[in-house]
Amino acid sequence: MKRRRPKLVVVGSINMDLVLRCEHLPLPGETRHAIDSREVSGGKGANQAVAAARMGAEVAMVGRVGSDGFGIQLKENLKQAAIDTSFVWETEQCSSGLAVVMVDRVGENSILVSSGANGRLMPDDIQQADAVIAQADMMVIQLEIPVETVVAAVDAAKRAGVPVLLNPAPALRDLPERLFSVDILCPNQNEAEILTGQAVETVEQAKRAALKLLERGVRIGVVTLGSQGVVVATRDRTELSMEAGVAVHVPSIEIQAVDTTAAGDAFAGALATFWSERMDIREACRHACVAGALAATKLGAQTSLPWRGEVVARINEL
Repeated sequence: MKRRRPKLVVVGSINMDLVLRCEHLPLPGETRHAIDSREVSGGKGANQAVAAARMGAEVAMVGRVGSDGFGIQLKENLKQAAIDTSFVWETEQCSSGLAVVMVDRVGENSILVSSGANGRLMPDDIQQADAVIAQADMMVIQLEIPVETVVAAVDAAKRAGVPVLLNPAPALRDLPERLFSVDILCPNQNEAEILTGQAVETVEQAKRAALKLLERGVRIGVVTLGSQGVVVATRDRTELSMEAGVAVHVPSIEIQAVDTTAAGDAFAGALATFWSERMDIREACRHACVAGALAATKLGAQTSLPWRGEVVARINEL
């Protein structure tokens, strides 16, 4: 039987990334020479949209670009990734979102972001996108747009009975309580520490953090741990490979990291796609871990995102 492509709607940021490779990240007050530089389409929202499309999902993007040259380029890039851009609006007299990404020789990065048009995505825009939200199998959203817009989007999805995956990045210490009612919340270690108020350095600490997210109202808590994989906990007894209220560690694969910039976005896009295909949450996390790891083996944001065939082939080798 032919697999049905899930329909995802991604609400979030669209940036141009200026990527600078260097031997070591500069210290405060220090000037270093870059090895090279390049322009790469990015933004957490756009990255996760492209990641999901490469995993086989049918994706619509909701966001804003500026009235500059980057805006034209960013929207065209989404179209080339087979993403519906009907709800990506151009914002007059405003620059597009911009990120300066510095990557060292071991793949660690430091990022400075200017929101630009992303900061102009308003709750009224969400109302205009109600129809595409209602038709989706899942919404994917992050925090690189105004938080009131995130709340409006989550509320719109809930009214339509559409599950929501929230990647709480960058993390907010005062995340609105309503955003803890999402179906999947997937922070990384640092974000989980901010959201739970407890250290998240080990797998055991991540398990406690994932369970803490369930206490806050999250249906499925997923804490990503980089090379250590992820920890997942669920309140839903219908997740076949999981016992409700128990946190489980899902390991990743060994890779040689080149650039970790979009690894988390690859994970989120893959997790949303595979879970929307009715794959149980532990197996969906396993596939998403492979997607995130493969993304870290290449330079750049969207240029590093793997295709479904690459992920499945690697899973079959395990």
